[in-house]
Amino acid sequence: MALSPAPVLPLDQIAGREGFAALIAALGGAEQTRLVGGVVRDTLLGLDPADIDLATQLLPDIVLDRLRDAGIRAVPTGLAHGTITAILPDGPIEVTTLRRDVTTDGRHAVVAFTDAWEEDGARRDFTMNALYADPETGAVIDAFGGLADLAAGRVRFIGDPYRRIAEDHLRILRFFRFHARFGTADQSRIDADGLAACAARANDLMALSRERIAAELLKLLVARHAVPVIALMIDAGIFRAVLPEITDATVLATLAMREAAAGVAPDAIRRLAALLPAAAAEPVGARLKLSNADRKRLVAATQGPGDADARALAYRVGTASAIDRLLLAGCAIADITDWTPPVLPIGGGALVQRGLRKGPEVARVLRAIEDRWIAGGFPDAARVDQFADDAVAAALAATIIDSASSASSGRA
Repeated sequence: MALSPAPVLPLDQIAGREGFAALIAALGGAEQTRLVGGVVRDTLLGLDPADIDLATQLLPDIVLDRLRDAGIRAVPTGLAHGTITAILPDGPIEVTTLRRDVTTDGRHAVVAFTDAWEEDGARRDFTMNALYADPETGAVIDAFGGLADLAAGRVRFIGDPYRRIAEDHLRILRFFRFHARFGTADQSRIDADGLAACAARANDLMALSRERIAAELLKLLVARHAVPVIALMIDAGIFRAVLPEITDATVLATLAMREAAAGVAPDAIRRLAALLPAAAAEPVGARLKLSNADRKRLVAATQGPGDADARALAYRVGTASAIDRLLLAGCAIADITDWTPPVLPIGGGALVQRGLRKGPEVARVLRAIEDRWIAGGFPDAARVDQFADDAVAAALAATIIDSASSASSGRA
């Protein structure tokens, strides 16, 4: 990623949002309010920022009053931490009062409000996330060397890495996720002090909720340099305390190459499956508290494609799960990438009309017809009608034979 040489933020996509100028005016203009964090970082890199965040010297109650006076809907989404969400026609914008940490325990922080920009910046995690910008001119304010780090693809903690990790243990995973997204493919260029601190404090991850760990890990897995970063994390022992099942990134590296060759977007659940032994998929999915759908998919991905062809597999397990299994097994997926599994063009009612009695026999015969339809490459309805005629005739014949046999046994 190339960084603009001038420390001026292009404001076209930001300031052009409906209601943005009115919002900045209500918040005292650039003297009291600045763009901050990801919106500055991503825009400088030419990326579309996911969110727009503002930092302000105004206290939360004043922010609420000013937005309401300006006719801007305000939602107190995080009042205790100073965050108000302004609802604009083009989307929400979070406005947060400048803060400093009072106490931290590795998971939560008690904050106090401040009017000092450098105090607010000093509590942030990485230098590239402590960039502010004038919302009217785009001038970038950088007190911690974030511009140089961003240009170099270097993720660097603000201040002492050990202290920053002690304040919030999740920063260990964020360090690697940001490196996978904004760093370089050359892992020797990772910030040595940050890496050493993360490795030394990896056991701190045990204090975090598994949901928070899962959220960071799944984001990391689809970042552009995920493969070498995951390998680096394994070597540094980052996963040992919370995900000891992750010990080798070789399968992940192979999967990433297959995804690229097939033109398939990276997928976090598929890539997580590549890191796990088959027997570990269910317990890891449960430990990370993944959704039921993601847990089932994670387990299924490790089971292999079996002997079914791609379309038969996609029909039975769904296209997403079939792509997972086929890519992990090194099989072709071209037949299903743009294919929608069809619906069996016959139901149980049609079999009853052909003479079958309602009950388990109908379901059994329907499954047999479906199996023949799948094996035949999903032929049209006319062909399925022939399958149905054959299957019903065979079932009725078998019923007659069974009845005759029972009667003969009774007479004997």
